[in-house]
Amino acid sequence: MEPKYKRVLLKLSGEALAGNLKTGLDYPTILSICESIKKCADIGTEVGIVVGGGNFWRGRSSGNMDRTRADHIGMLATAMNALAVADALESLGAIVRVQTAISMQQVAEPYIRNRAVRHLEKGRIVIFGCGTGNPFFSTDTASSLRAAEIEADIILKATMVDGVYDKDPHKYSDAVKYDTLTFAEVLNKNLAVMDSTAASMCKDNNIPILVFNLSRPDNIFDAVCGKEIGTLVK
Repeated sequence: MEPKYKRVLLKLSGEALAGNLKTGLDYPTILSICESIKKCADIGTEVGIVVGGGNFWRGRSSGNMDRTRADHIGMLATAMNALAVADALESLGAIVRVQTAISMQQVAEPYIRNRAVRHLEKGRIVIFGCGTGNPFFSTDTASSLRAAEIEADIILKATMVDGVYDKDPHKYSDAVKYDTLTFAEVLNKNLAVMDSTAASMCKDNNIPILVFNLSRPDNIFDAVCGKEIGTLVK
């Protein structure tokens, strides 16, 4: 099967890695996600991955903690997730590199844009940990930044819902799903695709976003192959 996209940036939420456990790491769930990612690499798509940290830590619910410190803890949570995903991919025979925006030389490479691109060109899957390395920026913003830096064709945002709705489908039975959206609509209607900083960066750099459900891990492979799933923002 021919991939539609040559190079993609996959955004994985931390919650997705917890599976039914709801917190921490559920290895069978991670393995099933990684099987789909490896299939993408096997057909020639270059894959970069940004992981969230919500299965370990949510900075916005950290009470009175200093925001900068709370965000630093969140970055370390994403590093743990990056290593877990790398381990699962390597167990499947994939060649993987983990790069972190905070230096931790014993466990990962520092993020260097040219090195990341070179890894991708050689068919290695690159996992980006620690967000942007700065507080006050989400992993969604890290996804848009890394996608722009590595010149990805698209951001694949794997979430817990099957696309973008006009309101929360878990709360409202009459919620309407969008098949396609423009960035202007996302920003003007304040739709929950990603935060406004991330959406603006994608808009400015002409990077489309495909939002889809990860409850079926093979949706990652289907997205890379161009099947019509989820909601496309462009």
